[in-house]
Amino acid sequence: MQYLSHYKLKELVNKYSDHISLPIQMRKEEWVEGKDGKGGEMVRTDTWETVNHANALWTRPKKDITPEQYQDFYKQISYDHHDALAYTHNRVEGSTEYTQLLYIPAQAPFDLYNRNDKTGLKLYVKRVFIMEDAETLLPGYLRFIKGIVDANDLPLNVSRELLQESRDVRNIREGNTRRVLGLLEDLAKSDTATPTQEGDGSSAKDDKYATFYQAFGAVLKEGLAEDMSNQARIAELLRYRSSLSEGQNISLAQYVARMKEGQKAIYYLTADSELAAQNSPQLEVFKKKGIEVLFMTDRVDEWAMGYLNEYQGKPLQSVAKGAADLGDLQDEAEKKAVEEASNTYKPLLEKLKTALQEQVQDVRISNRLVDSPACLVVQDHGMSMQLERLLKQTGQKIPSSKPTMEINPHNALIQNLSTSSSSDFDALAHVLYDQALLAEGLMPSDPATFVKRINSLLLSAQSSALSSAQSPAAEKAS
Repeated sequence: MQYLSHYKLKELVNKYSDHISLPIQMRKEEWVEGKDGKGGEMVRTDTWETVNHANALWTRPKKDITPEQYQDFYKQISYDHHDALAYTHNRVEGSTEYTQLLYIPAQAPFDLYNRNDKTGLKLYVKRVFIMEDAETLLPGYLRFIKGIVDANDLPLNVSRELLQESRDVRNIREGNTRRVLGLLEDLAKSDTATPTQEGDGSSAKDDKYATFYQAFGAVLKEGLAEDMSNQARIAELLRYRSSLSEGQNISLAQYVARMKEGQKAIYYLTADSELAAQNSPQLEVFKKKGIEVLFMTDRVDEWAMGYLNEYQGKPLQSVAKGAADLGDLQDEAEKKAVEEASNTYKPLLEKLKTALQEQVQDVRISNRLVDSPACLVVQDHGMSMQLERLLKQTGQKIPSSKPTMEINPHNALIQNLSTSSSSDFDALAHVLYDQALLAEGLMPSDPATFVKRINSLLLSAQSSALSSAQSPAAEKAS
């Protein structure tokens, strides 16, 4: 009975046939007040009204559509009050014929990172609406794209709830992906204010790409793992802060262009924030030598880097994993100094390893520390401690692993520790480890015990200071 309702029929026409070329008319209904105190009602009149627009904007030539009309249509289909950042409108011909009108929003939706929510393009077949969220028409890492696809023919099931996978669907998905990546490349590579044919607007494109990347950069990185065929194109679109970029994002191409002579790898560091990365102990030797290190502060970064092994033939290497291999950037004298220190401090290394056997798998002399007494590193292909913490917080089971602690033989604390026979050695070793954790932006596993050890060491130091002060006074009195 619901389909006898004038309102319901009008709603169905607006949803599924609003853009077909022929006008659809229905008899108009008007509200008529009741007589003698009776309630009013909707009465069908003899006047006919057109209930669909009978005009699909995407079917018109691009030259006949103004930027304002493109933006108005975006707001209509996306329910966004802001203008789109950029858009592309194309008619694709060949074995699969379709029209695409795709928009990049200016702001990220609140549910951007919820991959379980259905997102996608509006799908039409010959102007007839088929699906609201045709998620198979774009890969998951481009789920923020809004717009429509109007195909000449597609295999559909009776209920329209499922878009059947076919060669045509794959062709459309690949075509949409190429078009979006091309639009992003156009925004990223130019720093002029000249609008593109795609209608990206009037402000500078580099500003637009910075706006895009701030909103959607983390999602774009998912494509490194999800879309191997376009991985190289996605890598060109990545932007990072670095130890030398002074608060500006740089591309991998810019990093490679200013690599030091003899540098063979692209160095990066994952951290919770740019500030944490800038103050990381692992960065010290790179700062000293003026070697640029990329800062990767998105949660997805370490996972994504597992799929991007190299760029322009240069391997990507984490400065917090494995030995700090500086290659030709480290001279023979420095390498020899590390070997000599390893022999000199061998007893201390063994004592620390014994004291921290539950926390670390090894203790060794560091070639990456300059000022800090110690730092923690994981194996070359191991999981960073930050990622391990995040996965544990989400309840995922991960294999247990222990980091390696590196110590700085030039640090006064380490030098004093090597000659100390203090009964507080065990406490000092654990405090050294916990401090290295804190430097990584991580909390000690037992903060209360950490505080107790600190207090105990402070009291011990205070007692020693008082004893030293009293001894000369006692000798003087005698």
